[in-house]
Amino acid sequence: MLAPLFAMLALTAVVTVILYSSRIPSIIKFWGKLQGAKHSDELRPKLSQAKRNITDNYNHLFELPTLFYATVIYIHLAARTDTLHIQLAWGFVIFRVVHSLIHMTSNNVSYRALSFILSGLCLLLMIAREALALL
Repeated sequence: MLAPLFAMLALTAVVTVILYSSRIPSIIKFWGKLQGAKHSDELRPKLSQAKRNITDNYNHLFELPTLFYATVIYIHLAARTDTLHIQLAWGFVIFRVVHSLIHMTSNNVSYRALSFILSGLCLLLMIAREALALL
């Protein structure tokens, strides 16, 4: 059950490296003149579309996945790990990887939305199974 959790951590680490690699050249180039970037809402419109996609994806990895982390840890600590939970957890990870790949490349919103919905369904099923187990 912890392997999918680690896979999400690894995805976040990879996207962090991509974000850094997209930003560090500009930071070096404009060193000493970065005050215009002190508020992300002011900086974001000035970024290229590709850099905005990377930034948005990075931010998305700290939204729904945080609920995934808590759910996986709960299931693990409650000792209710089973094959279906593991499959759903891996499903969540796979759909989030697909979401990230789409978001940072074509950013086709229809396909991105589908992967978001499918990952969310995996997570909701995990939570629903745990809720039912408490009844």
